[in-house]
Amino acid sequence: MRCALALFAVTSLVCAESYFPPLDGEWERVEPSGSGWDAAKLDEAFAFAQQRRSTGVVILLDGKILAERSWGPDDPAIEDVASVQKSVASTLLAVALSKNLLALDDTVSQHLGAGWSKATPEREAQIKLRHLITMTSGLDEKLEYEAPPGTKWRYNTTAYQQTMRVLAAVSGLTPNELTKQWLTGRIGMGDTHWIERPTMPGMLGLASSARDLARFGLLILNRGQWAGQTIVDNPDYLRAMLDSSQKLNPAYGYLWWLNGRPVVRAAGTRQPTLIPSAPSDLVAALGALGRKVYVVPSLRLVVTRIGANAQQRGEPDFDNEIWKRISAAAP
Repeated sequence: MRCALALFAVTSLVCAESYFPPLDGEWERVEPSGSGWDAAKLDEAFAFAQQRRSTGVVILLDGKILAERSWGPDDPAIEDVASVQKSVASTLLAVALSKNLLALDDTVSQHLGAGWSKATPEREAQIKLRHLITMTSGLDEKLEYEAPPGTKWRYNTTAYQQTMRVLAAVSGLTPNELTKQWLTGRIGMGDTHWIERPTMPGMLGLASSARDLARFGLLILNRGQWAGQTIVDNPDYLRAMLDSSQKLNPAYGYLWWLNGRPVVRAAGTRQPTLIPSAPSDLVAALGALGRKVYVVPSLRLVVTRIGANAQQRGEPDFDNEIWKRISAAAP
């Protein structure tokens, strides 16, 4: 399958249908050498991933497994994938929008009632769903007022998680029920489910595996389509999701990170681009400890990584180092 790049708001795929793995059964593989990839250099990328405490890495080419490794005691390893959940939640929001359950310019209070934050009622009433998914709510991590919504970018997990509360409220379903019905059950993500975080009362975690995350990335690569079915029937939202959502941090879409644009990282540091060694059209779901879903339309590639902390103090940036090796292996 060969793909062309379409030039609208965000780089997207215009191509014949990818291979999609069955909900049960064997996942087809493709030999690196037969696809022009350098198998030895791919091995170097996996050796680096293992050195950086990974438990699982999957690389898909056109939906087929190009290469895969696991190093943990469990097969498959299922872990809390941290803030990768944000990109999953954004995709669930796209489904809710297509069902006309809500609108991006709804205020959060319309669905959660007054008092969901620690801002005054007047200030709270100005915060929209759009502000939650662009990290511009104007709240701090304690949900206290900091700035007018839309005027300050702050990576804020506590504020973002109100999105999942809204989705549960408008659907009448629990987070696990709606996620299975709308997404995971439809594309075979059988290892994926929401969990309570014991050390963070009231905060949801998302448990998943490297292969499940690869399925999710493949869905995004194919713009919400899966094996002839439309899973996310909202092309306008999907385009906006993977484009700059505001001017304060051009490398942030709707709960997705975007390469090739000036970036403010979660810690507040600024860089010219997210991952210098990666293709500029890469988009990513990124979580603490190095949980990753990378989607690269120009290479027809999905890469996932789970495991322990991928970057300890003093170590070179994991994203940049792994993509140096993947890029070296590419045709």
